[in-house]
Amino acid sequence: MSVVIVGGNERMERQYKDICAEYRCWAKILTKMTGSFQNKIGSPDLLVLFTSTMSHKMVRSALSEIKGLDTVIARSHSSSMTALKGILEEHTAGGA
Repeated sequence: MSVVIVGGNERMERQYKDICAEYRCWAKILTKMTGSFQNKIGSPDLLVLFTSTMSHKMVRSALSEIKGLDTVIARSHSSSMTALKGILEEHTAGGA
């Protein structure tokens, strides 16, 4: 399963990837909005939006990028490891 995480803390990128690996997911983490942000999302199975650490423009860009795809969207106000684990528990077959 491919997961794209938008928002979150830069310092926790490695932890986000490790948690996703525990749930047998391939993860791409986008913590900042760069010039080519829209071209980086692709077509993931799950889009995780950590809304407390991202701008409204970033949310709109991410949602418009996956419009028309069969991507599951999960929003969380918290960008903690526990929040990510809860989202992955809900949307995957479970951890290792």
